[in-house]
Amino acid sequence: MQSNVGLIIEEKAADIGNFMVGRLLPFRQKRAVGPFLFIDHMGPACLQEHQNLDVPPHPHIGLSTLTYLFEGAIFHRDSLGNAIEIKPGEVNWMTSGKGVVHSERTPEYLRKKDKFLHGFQIWIGLPKALEQAEPSFFHIGKEEIPHWEQNGARYQLIAGELKDIKSPVPVHSPLYFLEIKTTTSQKINIGEQLYGEVGMYVLEGKVNVEGNTYESKQLLVAKNASLCEFETMGATTLYLFGGEAFDEERFMFWNFVNSDRSIIEKAKENWKQQNLNAFPKIPGDDQDYVPLPEPKKFKSK
Repeated sequence: MQSNVGLIIEEKAADIGNFMVGRLLPFRQKRAVGPFLFIDHMGPACLQEHQNLDVPPHPHIGLSTLTYLFEGAIFHRDSLGNAIEIKPGEVNWMTSGKGVVHSERTPEYLRKKDKFLHGFQIWIGLPKALEQAEPSFFHIGKEEIPHWEQNGARYQLIAGELKDIKSPVPVHSPLYFLEIKTTTSQKINIGEQLYGEVGMYVLEGKVNVEGNTYESKQLLVAKNASLCEFETMGATTLYLFGGEAFDEERFMFWNFVNSDRSIIEKAKENWKQQNLNAFPKIPGDDQDYVPLPEPKKFKSK
């Protein structure tokens, strides 16, 4: 029988300041999985009392961001006026549309303490018709996320829809982001509920797929979502994510995503010039910002 595993991606390290993150997407061989364009695995990191997460105001266009924490806390502020602490198990969902600015920092009460930080930050592309929509923000509490147990496994649908189960996160295209946890070895056959493209990320533990063992920090991309069948090997936590891919290619530069390169070029100029009509200031966090990155220069030999 031909293998359903189309691609195996090793988590690669990326430095965002005080700690490293594991970058899962995009990758050279795979730029997206369904509408999922970018996934960072933050931590797990132990930050000392003098270390804090400080990502100053920075812009986004053409995407939704999903922040989901396992440990720690992040304080989110944005140009829409939202100011809220993200805690483990909650979903922070911000849709940038034509343009939004936000910052992410360690909450004030934790800044002089040792603290942990561990979670996901994910970018999800928008359908072409919504790329220039007005920005919006939603924060969904832990108790609102659908969860259930079946055949020795615990499931949690963080975002999207699977057959008769729907997360309250207001997504903009057919997708799913599903957590599966087991304490003992369990066979999981969930392919009939999936659709589009599907990726699996093993956070903890091991899984057996078609006689091969895959461990943590590995991302698997399936060829056919309907054939998604595997066995967890003891205590395991994994995530299935994917959905329907877009017809049009998505271009990315820094924090900007769009199906039209000219819109990205305009966003670059607007941010460089600090055009407040395109990218308003963040109330309560307007003293600095992340500058537009300079294009990479290639050294001649």
